[in-house]
Amino acid sequence: MKKGATTIRDVAAAAGVSVATVSKYMNGTQRFTPAVEARLKEAIEQLGYRSNPLARSMITGRTRTIGLAILDIRNPHFTNIVKGANRVALQHDYTLLLVDTEESQEREQTLIESLAQRVDGMIVSSRMPDDSVQWLLDLGKPVVLFGRSSRFQISSVGTDSNLAGYMLANHLLKLGHKRIAYLGFGRSRWNDERIRGIRNCLDEYGLSLDVYDAQSPSAAAGERACSGLMLGPKRPDAVICYNDLIALGFIKEARELGFSLPRDVSIAGFDNVPYGEYASPALTSVDFQSERMGELAMTKLLDELHGKSEENAGYSMLDPHLVVRESTVRREVGEAADGDARTRKSMSGMRAAE
Repeated sequence: MKKGATTIRDVAAAAGVSVATVSKYMNGTQRFTPAVEARLKEAIEQLGYRSNPLARSMITGRTRTIGLAILDIRNPHFTNIVKGANRVALQHDYTLLLVDTEESQEREQTLIESLAQRVDGMIVSSRMPDDSVQWLLDLGKPVVLFGRSSRFQISSVGTDSNLAGYMLANHLLKLGHKRIAYLGFGRSRWNDERIRGIRNCLDEYGLSLDVYDAQSPSAAAGERACSGLMLGPKRPDAVICYNDLIALGFIKEARELGFSLPRDVSIAGFDNVPYGEYASPALTSVDFQSERMGELAMTKLLDELHGKSEENAGYSMLDPHLVVRESTVRREVGEAADGDARTRKSMSGMRAAE
């Protein structure tokens, strides 16, 4: 009975090949005939051979680790991106190293620079403006970015936020809504695209859009912004929120203010986060295929690392899908006047309480 750990020489002997062949196969630096690869795979599995990652990285200069920088791990949109990216990484024997920049532009650059020193390549979700991307390229590591860069040649993955905004606005207009507000997040790279899509649709009907800004892309920010929209002089009959988290916070606060949803106001968001369908009312949203975004970004980066970047280079755009649920309903004739009366009653009740 053999004692001690299995070595690369044991694998070579069992497969009938050289040690160099085993090394190239394990490191993914060379392909062999199907027959040779089958023998290698069988020998590795039977002997239970596991290479030493540290030794392998010293020889190849590769860590077989991919860095993924996201904006907020608490946001299910980014959690789904991580799941998709990790699924592909594991299939190719790579490890994912995650950095959560916590929506902090001040800390973002420092964190990503530190990440670059530990990985073979990076996938980055960032709020940095397009003209600030050069420092990212100067880090000297292959990078895939979420969102298209118009100024730099960089592989990227995204969805059509312009179309997504148009789709939501068109859905609400077909339901009879005329006073539509957008509660956005101005610091996002995608905010203007969503506004443009919504306005393009409203322009076709001769309607205007009231734009408001949430202080962060969070449920708490949606709660804080709600009273200003719903108790103000221009109460909307439908609100499109920058993302589902803002929309869910808005729904919670609107109900606490005494509004009946969706009768008094329809609410919609972007991202189609998993628990949006369990809200009350269940949230209408645009699905950006978050997991697929993570998978595609990882595939593009691995292709670049393996010298196949031309096969999947440039910008890849996924189609958004409208998911209609109970938070958006048809606006019947006469509801606008009833809603305004309820608003005035609610405001007078609040003043009396004061």
